[in-house]
Amino acid sequence: MTTVSEKIDAKLVKELREKSGAPMGDCLKALQESKGDIEEAFVVLRKRGMASAQKKASRTTNEGLVGTYIHAGGKIGVLLELNCESDFVARTPDFQELLKDIAMHIAASDPRYVKPEDVTTADLEREKEIYRAQAAATGKPAAVIERIVEGKMSKFYEEVCLVEQPFIKDQAVSIKELIAQKVAKLGENITVRRFARFKVGAPEWTVAQTKAVEPATE
Repeated sequence: MTTVSEKIDAKLVKELREKSGAPMGDCLKALQESKGDIEEAFVVLRKRGMASAQKKASRTTNEGLVGTYIHAGGKIGVLLELNCESDFVARTPDFQELLKDIAMHIAASDPRYVKPEDVTTADLEREKEIYRAQAAATGKPAAVIERIVEGKMSKFYEEVCLVEQPFIKDQAVSIKELIAQKVAKLGENITVRRFARFKVGAPEWTVAQTKAVEPATE
C-alpha cells in the first residue's frame, strides 16, 4: 500500500524548500495537505510561518548584525541593523542572507518607516485628510468615505512601511512574511531595529527606527 508521503515527489519537496526556506519535514507536510500543489503548499507554510513569528514576537532581540548594501555603482547605500535572540543565530547563513536581502530591498524600494506603528501622527493625519477630501469629492456618504479611507491607508502602509512592502525578489511575499519564514526556520524572534538609506545627490536621506517593544513578562 502506497503511503501519502510516498506519493509526494522528493524533487517537489526540494523545490518548495528552496522557494520557502522552510525545513524539509514542514515542506513535505504542507505538500501532503495541499495534495501536491506547490503554490497552495507555499501558502500553508506562509501561514504557519506568520503564526510562529507571532508567538515569538514578544521575545527580546538583543543580538544580531549590522549590514550594508551598496547599489548602482556606489550611488545608493543602505545601513541596516537586524536583530535576533542569540549570537549563534546571527552567525548562520540564513540570518545573513536575510540581512542582505532586506538591505537590498531597502535600496530598491526606499521605505520611510520600519512598520505601521512607527508612522508619525502628523503623517497619518495628513494622508487621511487627503483621502477624505478625495472621497468626499465623489459625493459618497460619510460611512462609505471612512471605508474608502481605511482601504487607502492599507495601501499607504504598503508603500511606506518596510515590513508591509512586497519583497522585490518575490512580490507574492511581504518583508514581514519573509522574516516570518526565517523565524519559523531558525526558531528565534527576528526584528528590524533600524536602517538608513543614502542616495548620491538626493536632498534628503531616510533614517528609520522602530519603536521599542517591551518584552512580555511571565
